Amino acid sequence: MPLKFKSFGSGDPVIILHGLFGTLDNWQTMAKRLAEDFTVFIIDQRNHGKSPHLDEISYPLMAEDLRKFMEDHWIYEAHIVGHSMGGKTAMQFAMDYPDMVNKLVVVDIAPKAYVGNHQLIFEALFEVPLNTLESRSEAAAVLKKKMGDDPGTIQFLLKNLTRDKEGGYSWKMNLPVLFKDYDKILAAVKGEEIFDKATLFIKGGASDYILHNDLEEIRTLFPKAKLEEVAGSGHWVHAQAPEKLYRLLVDFLK
Repeated sequence: MPLKFKSFGSGDPVIILHGLFGTLDNWQTMAKRLAEDFTVFIIDQRNHGKSPHLDEISYPLMAEDLRKFMEDHWIYEAHIVGHSMGGKTAMQFAMDYPDMVNKLVVVDIAPKAYVGNHQLIFEALFEVPLNTLESRSEAAAVLKKKMGDDPGTIQFLLKNLTRDKEGGYSWKMNLPVLFKDYDKILAAVKGEEIFDKATLFIKGGASDYILHNDLEEIRTLFPKAKLEEVAGSGHWVHAQAPEKLYRLLVDFLK
């Protein structure tokens, strides 16, 4: 399955995986900075961006997608970086294919199952009248009416909106499948083996996605994991504290 990707730089390969409702472009600025030292690949995961829209999404499936991507591009070992949903894909991949991972970085997500908090976002996205929509500002107004005044999240979601050649708009993401399989996105990561290589978990200081009592489970699956906290950042560490995140990534990966 051909995943959409961009690559930058030269050196040891680094692959970056975005989160739910995201695209590879969310990490492009960081990828270009890391490209000073590495060959960096940013990827649209299945049912996101310009990658294929398929009938199912789960972490084992996305890990298999990544294996195929690496083999198709003659990459037999890489540093893997994942944020949120992409962090769970990265964890799943590291446990399923440990020989293909050099170092693992997981940004603001734990391997545990989560309680869903995207219901309002799903409802807002489904209310956007794609067939009759005349402008992005009209879509923004629909989202704002449903979600309230949250400009950062609304602009992030609108990056998925694309104008069709035939007229009207569509979502780059496969919204019906993301909604149908949302429980699989919330699910815990499970593997047959632990990942016993260098692993870095990065927590947004103002985020509750990783709690300190998650460390026991994290180190059960990733015994060499260390945790770094980025003070003042929420869940979107790469957008809210890019310089601090960049330094953590470079220091760990080099």
